Amino acid sequence: MHAHPDDESSSTGATIARYCAEGAQVTLVTCTLGEEGEIVPDDLGHLKPGAVLASHRLDELHAAARALGLTDYVRLGGDGRYHDSGMAHAEDGTATARDETTDTAFWNADLLEAALNLVSILRDRRPQVVVSYDPFGMYGHPDHVMAHRVMTYACVLSGVHGYRPELGKPWTVARTFWTTNGSDDMATIISTAKANGVTSLWGDVDLDGPLPPMITRSEDVDVRVPLGQYRANKIAALTAHHSQVDMTDPFWRLMTDIESLGESFRLATGVPLPHPSTDLFEGLELTA
Repeated sequence: MHAHPDDESSSTGATIARYCAEGAQVTLVTCTLGEEGEIVPDDLGHLKPGAVLASHRLDELHAAARALGLTDYVRLGGDGRYHDSGMAHAEDGTATARDETTDTAFWNADLLEAALNLVSILRDRRPQVVVSYDPFGMYGHPDHVMAHRVMTYACVLSGVHGYRPELGKPWTVARTFWTTNGSDDMATIISTAKANGVTSLWGDVDLDGPLPPMITRSEDVDVRVPLGQYRANKIAALTAHHSQVDMTDPFWRLMTDIESLGESFRLATGVPLPHPSTDLFEGLELTA
C-alpha cells in the first residue's frame, strides 16, 4: 500500500518484481494519484497540479506496473477518491502537513471510511503479507502517515468475524511490514557518493549517531530483499515515473546503480520470522 504513484517503485520496486516473477499474487493499492507532486523535468512544466497531473501520473503508473510485471493494482476507493495532500517542510527538514489542505485531501480522509475501503480489498485478495509505511511515513509526508494508519486499522478490522460481512469473509493478515532503509545500505550509498565526488547526498547523516526516521540500523531490519536480477525492473519502473524522477540525479542513480543494495523492511505485526531474512514470506505456509 503506497501513497502516490512512484512510491511503489522507489521503495518496493524490486520486491514487487521478484514476487510477481515468482508467481505470487501481488496487489498494489495506491492511495492518491499524486495531484500535488512536484514536476521535476522541464519538458513537463505544462502539467499543473490537479486533474491534468493526476491523469498523467496514472499513465506513468500503468507503465511502471508493466515494468514490474504487476497486473493487479488499484486506487483506494477508486480513481480520484482521495487526493494528494501535498506537504510542507518542518524545521528539521522532514515533511509535514500543509497549514491548509482541501476537503478531499487524503490527510483529511475519514479513517474508518478509508480503512473499510481497504478491508474490502483485503478480504477479496486475502494477502498473507501487507507492506506499507511506519507511523512517521518514513519521512513525514502526511499521505504516507495516513497510509500507515489506514493499513494498520484495516488489517485489524479485516479479521473480525461478523464485522461488516457485506465487505467479504473475514481475513487475517499473517504479517505486516514497514518499509525502511538499512544503515549498511546507506553507508554504501554515502561512501560511493563521496568516491564519485558527490558531497551533497546524505552528507549530513551521521550513521554512528541518531538516525533520521527513514533509516533503520541494519541489525533491526527484519527482511532485506536484494535488488539482484530485479534491479533492471526497478530502474525501468522509476524511469516510467518521468514527472517525478530524474534518473540522472545522483540520488536516484546511486540508489539503483549499486548492485549490492536491497530493499529493507521491519516486521510490524504478525508471525515472527528468522532474523535476518531475505523473504517476506519465510516460515509461512503458502496458500494457493
